[in-house]
Amino acid sequence: MPDFNELYRVGGVTEVACWAHVRRNFFDIHVASGSALAKEALDRIAALYGVEDAARRQPAGERRRIRQVRAGPLLADLKSWLEATVARLSRKSELATAIRYALNRWIQLTRYRDDGRLEIDNNAAERAIRTVAVGRKNWLFAGSHEGGLRAAALYSLIETAKLNGVDPEAYLRDLLARIATHPARRLDELLPWNWPGRQQRAQAAA
Repeated sequence: MPDFNELYRVGGVTEVACWAHVRRNFFDIHVASGSALAKEALDRIAALYGVEDAARRQPAGERRRIRQVRAGPLLADLKSWLEATVARLSRKSELATAIRYALNRWIQLTRYRDDGRLEIDNNAAERAIRTVAVGRKNWLFAGSHEGGLRAAALYSLIETAKLNGVDPEAYLRDLLARIATHPARRLDELLPWNWPGRQQRAQAAA
């Protein structure tokens, strides 16, 4: 199993932790036990997501400003509350485990506050790979290592097309029709984010 921590140790990759995973721990505890402390943690995390509602679709600089002004104090208060709360709990309790999970990742959890390019969670990435997870229930093997690489390339093209508002089926149909005669030095023109503009130019020239 790969050691992802090594990626952070050698440099070049910065870890950004996911608030949705933190929230899920408290949510499961609240559903199971009705814990008032877990509910308070959920409410505090919900306030952070409320800030994201205001920051969504804003330029990176503006997202950073909104987060620092509004989420910054909420994060500071939340950390103080978590530290005070865990000190009163049994170390073996599920709630204490959930709190330690958050505190142990605090630097990584708060990096999004100071970088408007980052997201508060990795839900978008998880949605993008959902088809892979669903597929695992239907097949176990890709046939070969090379088959796995090809499958990964296709998954990447399809999900990138979706992220760019491109119909994956129409994109792949057009791509397969063009790629055999398309100049190799201009393959970037066939990438999903360039495809709509290419189609518009082709239609205008017709």
